[in-house]
Amino acid sequence: MFTRRLLTRLSRLNIRSATTAGYQSTCHSRLPTVTTASESFSQYNGPLNKRLFSNQIETESALDTATYERLCSETLDGLCDYFEELTENATDLIGTDVAYGDGVLTVNLGKSHGTYVINRQTPNKQIWLSSPTSGPKRFDFVGTPKAGKWIYRHTGQSLHQLLQLEIPTIVKSQTVDFMRLPHCS
Repeated sequence: MFTRRLLTRLSRLNIRSATTAGYQSTCHSRLPTVTTASESFSQYNGPLNKRLFSNQIETESALDTATYERLCSETLDGLCDYFEELTENATDLIGTDVAYGDGVLTVNLGKSHGTYVINRQTPNKQIWLSSPTSGPKRFDFVGTPKAGKWIYRHTGQSLHQLLQLEIPTIVKSQTVDFMRLPHCS
């Protein structure tokens, strides 16, 4: 939807550029003209398949739906199993619960720590995280299915890195290692 709105705006820019080009030939001024929406976008923001985050330019993930579903399931299954292990062995947490169904992983870490919700967003091919500590984040898969990770494009931080920073401050009685789970490399 965002892309459609952007291309519509850029198309309007092209119409203005074409009008300006007609005016330009009349006035002999040297105004730049842009012929297509993608050229306009590229002129100001780089190629359409590039995004800027964390001091890098990365290529947008081109996952097909079946691969996305498989990667999501593997990631969420791994997180679910690990959160169940952590909460079962946590002697310092009271009232914890881990539930996973229909692509939504809910991890309740008790009243004092709040609830983490991690879910798939199939239309966007993203995983969304709602954290009581850092708030909402949307993660895109970057890399190959064998060596990729879920990245928050605004900071360049991966889903597993963020959990690795937040969860050890809550589960203090044991060692936490989210970096051993699937799709964190």
